[in-house]
Amino acid sequence: MQAPLYQVKAEFFRMLGHPVRIRVLELLQHGPVSVRDLLADIEIEPSSLSQQLAVLRRSGIVVSMREGSTVRYALAGGDVAELLRAARRILTELLTGQNQLLTELQKADAPAAAHTTR
Repeated sequence: MQAPLYQVKAEFFRMLGHPVRIRVLELLQHGPVSVRDLLADIEIEPSSLSQQLAVLRRSGIVVSMREGSTVRYALAGGDVAELLRAARRILTELLTGQNQLLTELQKADAPAAAHTTR
């Protein structure tokens, strides 16, 4: 019996739900990156990076290629980069809305604060 699509989607997003994995995917948007460069950019222990890369590789989101003694990682397809761009747009909209609400709250509090300081 096959899992329902919503469950598969939830598992996919759960797999993405780690800050290191998201950072790796962001770095790979611009093309293949060596493990050494990933380590320099992310600044975590090599074993931790290796674990996160293995999760991404098993899921099929990234692929690895060996060039001599260097291992480079790349996105398996452009859809992942588009997903990250969509997430950025959604977060921008959410944060803009929250910022507008904060501004409105601060304006509403300003007259009350002016009356208490007199």
